[in-house]
Amino acid sequence: MSITVKDVAKKAGVATSTVSRVVNNHPSISEDTKKKVRKVMADMGYVPNLAARNLGKQISSAIGVILPPLDSKERLGNPFYLETIEAINEEARHHQMTVAVASARDFDTLLKNVERMHLQKQVDGFILVYSDEKDPIIDYLIEKEVPFTLIGHPYSNEDKIVFVDNDNQLLGKQATEHLIAQGHTHILFATNTTHENLYFERFFGYQKAMMLANLPFYPALTFEKAEDYVTFEEIIKESQATAIVVIDDLFAVRIIQLAEMVGIKVPDDLSVISFNNSIFATLTHPYLTSIDINVLSLGKIATERLMAQLNQEDSNGVQLVVPHKLIKRETVLNLHHVEQSE
Repeated sequence: MSITVKDVAKKAGVATSTVSRVVNNHPSISEDTKKKVRKVMADMGYVPNLAARNLGKQISSAIGVILPPLDSKERLGNPFYLETIEAINEEARHHQMTVAVASARDFDTLLKNVERMHLQKQVDGFILVYSDEKDPIIDYLIEKEVPFTLIGHPYSNEDKIVFVDNDNQLLGKQATEHLIAQGHTHILFATNTTHENLYFERFFGYQKAMMLANLPFYPALTFEKAEDYVTFEEIIKESQATAIVVIDDLFAVRIIQLAEMVGIKVPDDLSVISFNNSIFATLTHPYLTSIDINVLSLGKIATERLMAQLNQEDSNGVQLVVPHKLIKRETVLNLHHVEQSE
């Protein structure tokens, strides 16, 4: 025989209406009660009849996760997106929600996919895992009053958007300060994107750290076209750079490979620091010094805030900041130690 709501209520010592509210994650039920009832549900093997529940409430019990246009190998292979989806999926499971992913190679196609998911009621709301100045999707979601949260910092409409992010300007500043503390004075910043908000924030942080230390800062090294890679060796020599801050781990691995191709050794000749602390940080030697941005918390909090909106809790224009941590490994050379040994 199948387990019913009444069976769960009796075992948990609560009313059947309480069990129903727990299934719907209603805010009127305390977290302690939710945990107790969910444990009983799991122990008894109770599976809510979501189809019947959704038919009455005109909801789908699904969250849409929107990825940026996957228009390059770096984006296709970036573990940040997979780790974020996993974090969202784990939190969604606690709310009896499933996850659907919207992806495409360009914004026009991506927008059509999002419109279809919304109009066909395939999802109840969305989580965007990027912030791009060319993005038409946020405008659509705001216009249609679709519940959504953003992982990143919006370019506009901050008063209307619930977003969760690291303090990316502080990340850029602290990454640069770490290099300065190791004796580096000629430091560059490298990126393979110039239209995502995290680039601006992290680059501003780099500039701020250099200015506060009374050190010269340089224009960002941008690698968005094949010909951009050709001038890398020349720029390193002209700037006399001994260190470089890179936009994320995946691209940092590419920079290390590029440096080695032109005879620049990491970290002996060029120290490298990046962000995300992804699997790429320890795939090859030297292991990469990186700032852990706590992807698990980013995905979890973004999902929690979306669920709050779906439960009609007032949460317009909320910014939540997730802490970060520097993970020191092998790609940053301490020049003070080098000088002492000479």
